[in-house]
Amino acid sequence: MSSIEEAIKQKHFESEQLRASINLMYTANWLYNKINGFLKPFNVTHEQFNVLRILKGSHPKYMCQKDILSRMISPNSNLTLIVKKLIAKQLITVEQSGVDKREYQINISRSGIALIKKINEELSKNKSELGQLNNSEFFHLNALLDKFRAH
Repeated sequence: MSSIEEAIKQKHFESEQLRASINLMYTANWLYNKINGFLKPFNVTHEQFNVLRILKGSHPKYMCQKDILSRMISPNSNLTLIVKKLIAKQLITVEQSGVDKREYQINISRSGIALIKKINEELSKNKSELGQLNNSEFFHLNALLDKFRAH
């Protein structure tokens, strides 16, 4: 196990709050890179996977881009580009709204659902790759992260 001090080669921090903030950012980046590496054989990025999971959660209902964006982990992502790439991979379907011609209705395709299932099966097999915590520790980590973001 490597401490944040060892990872970024810094001897000490001004406060535990600063240490925790840097540790959280470092760990988030580490996890992002791990997940992207895990997803590479499936030919999808972290952001594309996030959109597919959002669409699967609302399936069979369609979603508009605004609603997808509001649920994304990184709402600053270029959703238009992500949608174009997912269309090209035939993982989603897009139709123009019958109510508002400026809006598009997006849904996950059968291929997209099958890919999500396959990725989730592989994730289940490789749980230890994404962290060495047990369920209780993950529960407490989630509670602390929720508290950390509370306003």
